Amino acid sequence: MTRILVVDDDPQILRALRINLRARQYEVDVADDGAAALQTAAAHPPDLVVLDLGLPDMDGTEVIRGLRGWTTVPIIVLSGRAEGSDKVAALDAGADDYVTKPFGVDELLARIRAVTRRVLPSAAAAVVTLGRHTIDLGDHTISPEQRLTPTEWQLLEQLLRNPGKLITQRQLLQEVWGPQYGTETNYLRQYMARLRRKLEDDPTRPRHLLTEPGMGYRYQP
Repeated sequence: MTRILVVDDDPQILRALRINLRARQYEVDVADDGAAALQTAAAHPPDLVVLDLGLPDMDGTEVIRGLRGWTTVPIIVLSGRAEGSDKVAALDAGADDYVTKPFGVDELLARIRAVTRRVLPSAAAAVVTLGRHTIDLGDHTISPEQRLTPTEWQLLEQLLRNPGKLITQRQLLQEVWGPQYGTETNYLRQYMARLRRKLEDDPTRPRHLLTEPGMGYRYQP
């Protein structure tokens, strides 16, 4: 059974999520501040964390960094902060996705399902279906045949190995172009446009290689 840790200082949200998640056969732990969250996670390691940023004792990004010191479990940030800078800070700290309050339970459940199945095998033989294309990440082949440049392959692989995960612009730039890059977002726009022309049925209305404006990109299976 999947264990989810829900961290929020609003008792109504904690109660609602505990009821809804348990009704769907998740095992649920709750915490109402950052210290309790870190202690609970250490005592009962979760498979996924749903985390509010506005905690009474510390900022949620500190909790993310604390968790990322020892675990790679998916973290979904749940917060009333709508500013793009807050979202990017949480994602750069190690969160996997971001849901803005007020939210629908169905939306949150969909995000939970997406991130819990996002991790592909790290083995080189991982094969992914993107629309009508079958992509072999080990052999670097695409059927029907499409030729990609080495940089296009690196960018595509970062997205395909994290299905459903929102990856920030900074993360992609540093992973693909190097640690000295972080603000050259025009690189990403150009290369994503090229990947869409090669892989999406309708590049002007992409279904799989998606842009999250001002934040980053995600691969939607």
